[in-house]
Amino acid sequence: MNQEQLKQLAERVEAEIQPQFKQVESICQTNSNKVIEAFQTCNLQEMHMYSSTGYGIDEPGRNKIEEIYAQVFKAEDALVRSQLISGTHALAICLSALLRPNETMLSITGAPYDTLQTVIGLGENPSPSSLKAYGIQYEQIELRESQFDIEAIQNRLKQQDVKLVEIQRSRGYSTRKSLTISQIEKVIQKIREVNAKVVIMVDNCYGEFVEEQEPIEVGADICVGSLMKNLGAGIATSGAYIVGNQQLIALCAERLTAPGIGKEIGPSLGQNTNVLKGLFFAPSVVASSVKTAIFASKMLEELGYKVEPRYNEPRADIVQTIHLGNEKDLIQFCQGIQKGSPIDSQVVPEPADMGGYEDKVIMAAGTFTEGSTIELSCDGPIRAPYIAYMQGGLTYEYGKFGILKAIEEMKKK
Repeated sequence: MNQEQLKQLAERVEAEIQPQFKQVESICQTNSNKVIEAFQTCNLQEMHMYSSTGYGIDEPGRNKIEEIYAQVFKAEDALVRSQLISGTHALAICLSALLRPNETMLSITGAPYDTLQTVIGLGENPSPSSLKAYGIQYEQIELRESQFDIEAIQNRLKQQDVKLVEIQRSRGYSTRKSLTISQIEKVIQKIREVNAKVVIMVDNCYGEFVEEQEPIEVGADICVGSLMKNLGAGIATSGAYIVGNQQLIALCAERLTAPGIGKEIGPSLGQNTNVLKGLFFAPSVVASSVKTAIFASKMLEELGYKVEPRYNEPRADIVQTIHLGNEKDLIQFCQGIQKGSPIDSQVVPEPADMGGYEDKVIMAAGTFTEGSTIELSCDGPIRAPYIAYMQGGLTYEYGKFGILKAIEEMKKK
């Protein structure tokens, strides 16, 4: 396929996906309203941009950010800190705070993301710092055709001995579909029919602002995500968040800092403006990422590849998967995404061992902030069925450019 043929295909695809774009824009408007109303209701002022160092005792700006996050998510409280390094770190803090030795954690979305498996202590030679090493029990219930196994979940929870239920909204490195807010709401209702006390935690990574509601609004007790993904909008340069029940947030804060100190300390170290500006732009940037994914889905489907989700299917996160079928095509597609990046476009990514992953992984990301997957990036484990996991795009125009460059590179080779 030459450049002119690729251009013509892109023009036709763009014309066909306009109805899906209109829906994305409607969701963006709803979430933008939610954010600006939170800024105004919480009385955000210029003084809240100022930052603290040292202990950061009771810093007004940090406190205001957490107040705003709580309102956006319809939560009682929030913990939003640059000291939370990643989504995995925030999840590890949350699980360590809420679970005690001999208590049981139950995943109802099958095996969690690779790095969280390491936190839990799954597989051979678990870390001496894992949850398993501290006597915390782990069980999982598989999804059935990307749907919750309600009967199995209810039967297990009737025993009243599970402390925490974990729901991973995004697919991770799996072939199942990501979960919509509607699906999460229904399973929470079914859980509460048989167990009113179990803590329901949602790993919200990649899902924020893709739909008009968030997990706390449909009954989750606690929700966790990274500012390197949706809510940072490519502007926040570090951090993660935990939102939900006030008592649970207090426990998480004490695990992050120290017992008896909790949320009172934690310097923002110049991050307040970036975190606030990131949240402000997040609905629009997430919309651009979803549009980029829709465009990529339609383009790659037209070229004969299996994609998930398809361009006209409902979306629960910003992740787009492309089944490439072999190691060579997976590597070349990721290398093409790198060539379409604004930074380090000359770099040629290769598969490598990475901490927390069992298989070698290839990662393409020419990003302004290291690890910022809301910026156009693509990665995948080097294992069958060789799926590329693409996400991000700060603007649709740049996202589109990157997709076309990746296709061009792959077809050229």
